Amino acid sequence: MSIIANWSYPTAIRFGAGRIVEIAEACAVAGIKKPLLITDRGLAGMEITRRTLDLLEAAGLGRAMFADVDPNPNEKNATAGVKAYNDGGHDGVVAFGGGSALDLGKLVAFLAGQTRPLWDFEDIGDWWTRADAEAIAPIVAVPTTAGTGSEVGRASVITNSETQQKKIIFHPKFLPTVVICDPELTVGMPTFITAGTGLDAFAHCVEAFSSPHYHPMSQGMALEGMRLIKEYLPRAIADGTDIEARAHMMSAAIMGATGFQKGLGAIHALSHPIGAMYHTHHGTTNAVCMPAVLQFNRPAIQDVIQSASNYLDISGGFDGFCAYVDELNASSGIPRKLSGLGIENPDIERIVAGALSDPSTGGNPIEMTQENTTTLLLEII
Repeated sequence: MSIIANWSYPTAIRFGAGRIVEIAEACAVAGIKKPLLITDRGLAGMEITRRTLDLLEAAGLGRAMFADVDPNPNEKNATAGVKAYNDGGHDGVVAFGGGSALDLGKLVAFLAGQTRPLWDFEDIGDWWTRADAEAIAPIVAVPTTAGTGSEVGRASVITNSETQQKKIIFHPKFLPTVVICDPELTVGMPTFITAGTGLDAFAHCVEAFSSPHYHPMSQGMALEGMRLIKEYLPRAIADGTDIEARAHMMSAAIMGATGFQKGLGAIHALSHPIGAMYHTHHGTTNAVCMPAVLQFNRPAIQDVIQSASNYLDISGGFDGFCAYVDELNASSGIPRKLSGLGIENPDIERIVAGALSDPSTGGNPIEMTQENTTTLLLEII
């Protein structure tokens, strides 16, 4: 099946296998003449990255790359990236990779022209208005995983390495000008990354669909995103070269990230501090948290999840949906507890405090308190 499309988000999305060849044209649309390609260490030496740099160089756009990006990027990575950007005289960023590289790339484009420190722009109130919007560099995003949806996000998740807290830095101009979604770039992903990133997208859809806030467009995208993941994630895990499955998973990732404008919840509220403190893979951590959070929220979401089950052709209503999630996790190689991620004797008090201060708590259908969040965390350990 050939899936080729152009969408407007307002980000211009160029979707389809082989479209990485349009990278130079995408830079031209964004007004970038001297891009800095930002990726992670694992991708830096891979063929898909070398080929992208070849395309940029052949178009006269240089061959500059920054790859000092941790799996959970932090302010040290940001400082080094901004220095590389400014020292190289760049005028835009090509953010290339999974959620970590995309988040760091967007942040470098944002910070390079600012005079205030990073944490002044945390997603609190109207702090984003502190930024000089005219100094924000243009961004072209190229996802190489199907999970976070950072390619269509207006924020970056950055770990404060001193406090071991994940922070959200927000500005409307974090939204890339052009996104190239080429499923061929995801073919080389290891199975555990395919599973973890795919389940991250599923968590986005589930939490957005369950959020009590009103956003019917996001509600529809979250529901259809769940359907695509249900149908195509097992195929992508079983056969990494299945381009149709890879393409639909890239769509689902975009839908999940768009959908969570409606809200996230306890899954992300817990996984953010856990990831910051113990450096676990974000999507995999979400998947571990999901079954317990579904039960935690059951009094408030039973009916809405039953309606999702009907659409997804899952029998048994809420209980059937929970059984499906358990089966999906198991078949995807996800451990049942945090101990399966190597977390022994976790600092419960710090995780709970981090969860309660996380912006995701505002979208949870049931109010999170110190007492019930502690009980929830104990179910996951």
